[in-house]
Amino acid sequence: MSKKQNDMSLYLFHQGTNFESYRYMGCHVEVKSGKFHYTFRTWAPNAKTVSVVGDFCGWENGHPMQRISENGVWELQINSKDSLHGMPYKFKIITSNHQTLLKGDPYANFSRGLADGASLIWHTAPFNWEDKNWLTFRKKSVSTSDKGHYLSTPVNIYEAHLPSFSRHDDGTYFTYTELADLLAPYLKKMGYTHIEILPITEYPYDGSWGYQVGAYFAPTSRMGTPEDFKYFVNMMHKHGIGVIMDWVPAHFPKDAWGLFEFDGAPLYEYQGKDRQESSSWGTRYFDVGREEVQSFLVSSAMYWLEEFHIDGLRVDAVASMLYLDYDRMPGEWVPNVYGERHNLEAIAFLKKLNQAVFARFSDVLMIAEESTDFPKITAPVSEGGLGFNLKWNMGWANDIYDYVGKDPAFRKYHHKALNFPLMYAFKENYVLPVSHDEVVHGKKSLIDKMHGSYEEKFAQMRTFLLMMMTYPGKKMLFMGTEFAQFSEWAYQKGLEWFMLDFEHHRNLRTYVASLNRFYLTNPPLWEIDFEQQGFEWIYADESDRNLLAYRRIDSRGQSLIAVVSFSGAPNFGIEIPAKEGMVYSLAFESTQGILDGQSFKVNKSANNSSFRLSLPPFSGAVFYEKSAKGTKIKLK
Repeated sequence: MSKKQNDMSLYLFHQGTNFESYRYMGCHVEVKSGKFHYTFRTWAPNAKTVSVVGDFCGWENGHPMQRISENGVWELQINSKDSLHGMPYKFKIITSNHQTLLKGDPYANFSRGLADGASLIWHTAPFNWEDKNWLTFRKKSVSTSDKGHYLSTPVNIYEAHLPSFSRHDDGTYFTYTELADLLAPYLKKMGYTHIEILPITEYPYDGSWGYQVGAYFAPTSRMGTPEDFKYFVNMMHKHGIGVIMDWVPAHFPKDAWGLFEFDGAPLYEYQGKDRQESSSWGTRYFDVGREEVQSFLVSSAMYWLEEFHIDGLRVDAVASMLYLDYDRMPGEWVPNVYGERHNLEAIAFLKKLNQAVFARFSDVLMIAEESTDFPKITAPVSEGGLGFNLKWNMGWANDIYDYVGKDPAFRKYHHKALNFPLMYAFKENYVLPVSHDEVVHGKKSLIDKMHGSYEEKFAQMRTFLLMMMTYPGKKMLFMGTEFAQFSEWAYQKGLEWFMLDFEHHRNLRTYVASLNRFYLTNPPLWEIDFEQQGFEWIYADESDRNLLAYRRIDSRGQSLIAVVSFSGAPNFGIEIPAKEGMVYSLAFESTQGILDGQSFKVNKSANNSSFRLSLPPFSGAVFYEKSAKGTKIKLK
């Protein structure tokens, strides 16, 4: 960078509008005449002195840095005849009260992580991306602008924790490249459109699953180098699989080498005790009202989207950012200037984040993990929203998990778990999540949530998945669920792939793949997910029969009818109203061929027309409803 560019980068960093501050901060190398020129920069306004220490300059004293801005950016330039690529380093900070801290570089693009946290000087080499066709497809299939968010495409997400998807026999991790070669063809074959990976931003503690981040610009070294992770993304794209990455801008851990009181005082975190810390997680909340923190976090988001071609970010713990009283008792929080519980700075930050991302990448996904009824999470900022284009429907997940665990004899008293989600289904752009959070800590795996015998659990799971795939909303399934792993997910080991030695588990995976392909090839199931025109109740209140029936409709007026029974007894003589001039045929069933022998001929009478079917216990079916003439529906 020229001096003028550097001065502008510094100015914008302090203004909170340098959304590519990773190009300025951290460690950068320039090679001239065979010599290596390194520049280090960090932000530490409360520090008395800052030095770079490491293998190449000694860990005791190192090289002192110079303070170059009143607001606390420090700089060091080192010339070396030899490359320092791969060398570990830290910032040695002497605080105002003479305390000595050794900190990893917040902007490091590679790190040793774990308890050590040393940053690594890493020369980023040009990568041979082979995903032009994918990026062209992404541009055509994802429509997002400041005027609105509309995803008239199928989104079927496989959520995965990469370190525990599979392990070598000796317990060691698969590398990014090994995982890419294994996962990409598997996901394509199974009918998924995206993989969503739990955080791979470098983190100290395995038990946090990556959600307590230490380095926001570095892929964890547990599974390889930054280039290896680019290989992973590239391989996914070559197979037509998008990559969504979990990203954590809410909070960070208190490990000594990380962001915690970086220069001896609260810096990246809030100053006040009423906002500073999460008592449940033992972490510090980012002060997202501070300009330099805004530059840091938005730049992190941009970095993964730009440098690694990531297709979307699932933003973790949004509710913890939005509410001042989140995880706090009365008297432990201070209302905002309006006397309310909303965190105004966080609301402004999330709007700023999404506007910045979509200004640069109009075709990515910004997904909120948000569990409250905060309004307009997925509405554009121009319409008073937060600007995300998708949100997890955690209310649906909680209700339906509770329902399938009930004895079928008592499910009629809890029928609202099935129909109530449609009361709010079109207020946000939802993803229906079967996530990692719901298969740990005693909550049981999805198959084990189901009530009843071994065989009944499988029948109910097939029905559950059929309902999920035909309800409005994009879809997500956590790894291992596709073959009904009975054990809860354990981050310390690989999935129990040996379960595929058993017939019921093999058959379920085959069923999931067939259901996924059915979803992908039928526009009524995804084209109008976020508007009422795409859904129509046939039977919403058949609680005594534990029965639902509904239509899904596409923009041409073509429709499918789904009929779902969670009854433990057969549902005989279900009468489905027929429309004039329509022809009905079986499209998909959860009953493994039992319905094939039934006739679905329309019976006409003076008062109505209908066709009849009977469903075995715990089953569902989908029917084509075809017409010679389709009606065009005008979308927003």
